[in-house]
Amino acid sequence: MLIALSLLWGGSFFFNGVAVKELPSLTIVLARVSIAAVTLWTVLTLLNIRMPRMKGLWPAFFGMGLLNNAVPFTLFVWGQHHIASGLAAILNATTPLFTVLVAHFLTRDEKLSAGKMAGVVLGFFGLILMLGAELLSGLGTGLMAQLACLAAAISYAFAGVFGRRFKRMGVPPLATATGQVTASSLVMLPLVLVVDNPWTLALPSSGTWAALIAIGVASTALAYILYFRILAAAGATNLLLVTFLIPISAILLGSMLLGESLEKKHFVGMGMIGLGLSLIDGRIVARLRTPQRK
Repeated sequence: MLIALSLLWGGSFFFNGVAVKELPSLTIVLARVSIAAVTLWTVLTLLNIRMPRMKGLWPAFFGMGLLNNAVPFTLFVWGQHHIASGLAAILNATTPLFTVLVAHFLTRDEKLSAGKMAGVVLGFFGLILMLGAELLSGLGTGLMAQLACLAAAISYAFAGVFGRRFKRMGVPPLATATGQVTASSLVMLPLVLVVDNPWTLALPSSGTWAALIAIGVASTALAYILYFRILAAAGATNLLLVTFLIPISAILLGSMLLGESLEKKHFVGMGMIGLGLSLIDGRIVARLRTPQRK
């Protein structure tokens, strides 16, 4: 299931790479969340799961929708107008680094440890390696696109902390996913109508339509269902491992089907981020410290 989820989420960068050739960023995001919303409402109906009714639930859905869907999806799609899908996926892999920092300051039970701090530092050295030369040369379009993807990762980090409230509220995970993509759709619709004027756009090709349906149904709706199944079966720590796998699938798909290529520094940076995440996860270090029985 973990490999399947990495393919679904890694595929989202590939599908974005197809759609950005014909459609503007906001329109792509609206299509993604609205298709996902229709799919998840259908799943709720088939499973006979009712959306809870409680005070403050829908404002929370809108907050989660902004932090976890509308803002990061838009930033990643805009970024992929200018950088390769594989690089966007690598930058997405920094989300746990930012999550550790955000959780340290905004929660009482997820404070930084020495191991987590070492992982964060190593991960950010990987980022500096990837962005260093462009940072020194000024704010070019490529650098701005990479910074947009990093801002999206930071938004995901805040969403992770914000989303803890739904468990306390007793909202089923599938209902949370449905509520947030529904709220995201309602947020994106007026923006698309005002900014993109979709009635003036050329009719997308069949390939773009297929990419939009795939990113909505597979990379969003189905991915959320699989996400929550892994969370229930293996826990949040094991679920974090998907972050290691997403760039691999995104790079392979981008290379084989979009003709994209990355520089050596991007792969070295990804390796440093991966080592940083392993330190944050902590289990590899713990196993090395545990004496092996003969």
